[in-house]
Amino acid sequence: MLKKLLQHRHAPHPNPRPARGERGRCVAMAVLTLLALAPAAHAQTMADVARLSGPDRMATIIAGAKKEGALSLYSSAAPDDMAPIAAGFEKTYGLKIKLWRGSAEDIRNRAIAEHAAGRSEVDAIETAGPDLEAIRRDGVFEPLHSPVLADIIPEARRPQDEWALSRVSLYTSAFNPNTVRASEAPKSWDDLADPRWKGKLAIETEDSIWLMTIAGVLGEERTLDLFRRIVRTNGVSVRKGHTLLANLVVSGEVPFAMDVYGYKADALAHAGAPLTPLALPPLLALPTGVGVAKTAPHPFAAALFFEYLLTEGQRILLAQDNTPANVKVKAPPPGIHFLDPARALDEGDKWSGLFREIFVNQARAR
Repeated sequence: MLKKLLQHRHAPHPNPRPARGERGRCVAMAVLTLLALAPAAHAQTMADVARLSGPDRMATIIAGAKKEGALSLYSSAAPDDMAPIAAGFEKTYGLKIKLWRGSAEDIRNRAIAEHAAGRSEVDAIETAGPDLEAIRRDGVFEPLHSPVLADIIPEARRPQDEWALSRVSLYTSAFNPNTVRASEAPKSWDDLADPRWKGKLAIETEDSIWLMTIAGVLGEERTLDLFRRIVRTNGVSVRKGHTLLANLVVSGEVPFAMDVYGYKADALAHAGAPLTPLALPPLLALPTGVGVAKTAPHPFAAALFFEYLLTEGQRILLAQDNTPANVKVKAPPPGIHFLDPARALDEGDKWSGLFREIFVNQARAR
């Protein structure tokens, strides 16, 4: 009997406890199995986020963004324009924006170089349409087919939604009412060929796409002949930067600016500055937009900023005298002619050359 008891005591247990190392492996396998069977807690790439749909889409995006906790944004917007949008986004969702601000050209070059080097630095990019188009052509953007795109100005919606219009930079002229009486203001571009405008005209020094867009509406031959005649008769000074040009109108140094951004002119006029905006036909618009990067390190935050900028952010832009892209926030002015970003890239050298010939070179020769 004692022999049988001893044999039973040392017999293998029908369910032996695994050794410590074996137990660890068992736990790890169990966790991996549960993760495989459960719904994904968060997506790993921008493409995963872009595929989200259904009634829980925004809740999933918000939860994922809050877990990521940050957003990397490249923007060429003026600090006064982007700061309240960034502040509103951070306050609403508790995310911290890391903002890198540069010119549209700087943003284009940086985004393309980082993508070529395989670096994942940026989540979302907000800048001028032609530069977004160049970034798109280099394969940086992930299309984001958001429901909010149905509310964007139809004429400016991109074919594959690889970036979206976020704000409209309307071109306008402007004059100083202390040096130009309202009754003398031109009603068309042809009026500026009158010799009484001699020595009073100024233009931004690199606005070839403005010239290209006017020519697309009025006809190339007519447009080029007209502006050559204006400059030949009255001369023109060239100034670097649309904001500087508007401020020079306010100071009185420039009596009449041919091409400033409407929102800046409106803001100065509303503040009581001696500047009167004047929209000579055709009404032109530079599209500014936003896109999300394929390799975004914070894909949920990128998608959330995209949604915010095209909804609540539109109201903030409107309060700053910007023209929003979302027609539910405010309908755009009628008769807008949008600059074509693709054409601006494909024909950029041609129109840069024509602009220099007509305006820049003539200004230097005087």
